[in-house]
Amino acid sequence: MELVLASLTNGISFGMVLFLIASGLSIVMGLMGIVNLAHGALYMVGAYVGWTIAVQLKLNFWLGVFVGGIAGALAGLLIERAFIRRLYKQPNEQVLLTFGFVYILSNLIIWIWGGHRRLQFTAPALYGSMDVAGMPFAKDRLAIIGIGIIIAVILWWLQEKTRFGAIVRAGMDNKEMTTGLGINLELVFTIVFFLAAFIAGAAGVIGAQLLGAYSWLGTDILLWALIVVVVGGLGSVQGALLGGIAIGLIDTFGKALFPQLAMFTIYLAMIVILLAKPSGLLGRKA
Repeated sequence: MELVLASLTNGISFGMVLFLIASGLSIVMGLMGIVNLAHGALYMVGAYVGWTIAVQLKLNFWLGVFVGGIAGALAGLLIERAFIRRLYKQPNEQVLLTFGFVYILSNLIIWIWGGHRRLQFTAPALYGSMDVAGMPFAKDRLAIIGIGIIIAVILWWLQEKTRFGAIVRAGMDNKEMTTGLGINLELVFTIVFFLAAFIAGAAGVIGAQLLGAYSWLGTDILLWALIVVVVGGLGSVQGALLGGIAIGLIDTFGKALFPQLAMFTIYLAMIVILLAKPSGLLGRKA
């Protein structure tokens, strides 16, 4: 029973980290049609900036989360304004450009912080475990689950219950008609990209509680995020949440029960889901 509960907690917490990185990627791809492979590198930038604030400078961990988010947002905004904006409706060029930025940002990380891996870090109050119904649970993992739920609710509210969210959904369905109504979709694109990059940077610090920070983290986390987007469905916050939790649980239980096949469990799950529902679990139909 303890093994099941521990795996459940680990899987959900890891799934929440995947949700945080995949939600922004999913919305950007769904609304703007941009395949931003640099999204994982923005996560990595946030992780290193958060490490500098929380560990090297010994300041507040939550300040590190915020500053990491700002660092990811500014880096993402620079990439979008200076480069991606010139390549709308050119997916092949977008892939080459944004994947190139993965290498650029990874080398900048090595140049600034060095190639040594940074171990997991968290707020002092989140070290250790706490008893829930007589069972010990790691405080940092419970905090990650709580943060993921809060951000999921906020993103759902923004997308489904606000005028801005209605504009985003309209832009996903019919960009030409939305623009014809006098809506400045260019500004909406910029805001969405900034928000997605901010969440990616902040997720880098939140996820560093589990994964730490290292110079090839951008490519590792990108692969996970793409799997979540494919499984959950493009352009859906709920899909990213469901996909992240599903992949997190499948990976965790797969490693616990079938360690020899751990690398294949998530890909098998992805294949089965795509065969049953090609648009993903909660994807928006084209």
